Amino acid sequence: MTATVAWTPAEFEARLRARESGYHIHHPFNRRMAAGECSPQQIRAWVANRFYYQASIPLKDAAILSNCPDRATRREWVVRILDHDGTDTRPGGIEAWLRLGEAVGLERDALLCHRQVLPGVRFAVDAYVNFARRAPWQEAVCSSLTEMFAPKIHQERLAGWPSHYPWIEAGGLDYFRSRIPLAQRDVDHGLRVTLDYFRSAAEQQRALDILQFKLDVLWSMLDAIQLAHP
Repeated sequence: MTATVAWTPAEFEARLRARESGYHIHHPFNRRMAAGECSPQQIRAWVANRFYYQASIPLKDAAILSNCPDRATRREWVVRILDHDGTDTRPGGIEAWLRLGEAVGLERDALLCHRQVLPGVRFAVDAYVNFARRAPWQEAVCSSLTEMFAPKIHQERLAGWPSHYPWIEAGGLDYFRSRIPLAQRDVDHGLRVTLDYFRSAAEQQRALDILQFKLDVLWSMLDAIQLAHP
């Protein structure tokens, strides 16, 4: 049943956080990775396909900036692009993911040209970027709130992969380590925007639908990878 009375900010946030049950940490393919049950080929396929998502994050964030007329928000949001693209003195998340690719035995050039990206993964990621380009910037910000659930999946990999996949060079896991503190900063900002913008019952339901769309994007990526690499 659709709510007719708006939730309080605390109730609204609780309902957003409850969507964790659909986060891809629960996907069968991710559960297999976490349990150490994936082959080197499957790990490489996941890393290569996930890189298409990683490389698209700055495009998504740039789309949000291009639609946002609020200077204060732009100044706070732009750091996300640098987090991933990096600078001359501070390599970013994309570089860290390329190092993960090398650590699992993939060539950097093969990752950069997206040679191994599956059609289903490409379709899902492109849908997310296109949503950010076309939606009101506040809705695109809301879609980023899957970051609420990300620290747990990063911690899971840092805890389990060294023993489950000792053939992966340890330095390749730095991406997961670096994202844990950044995720909380990003969530704090994204929640402020979302709780302030989506106030009526209908708007709050719209926010839940947007978050579900993003969860579906991440889930669909693993569906495609699992189908191609059972």
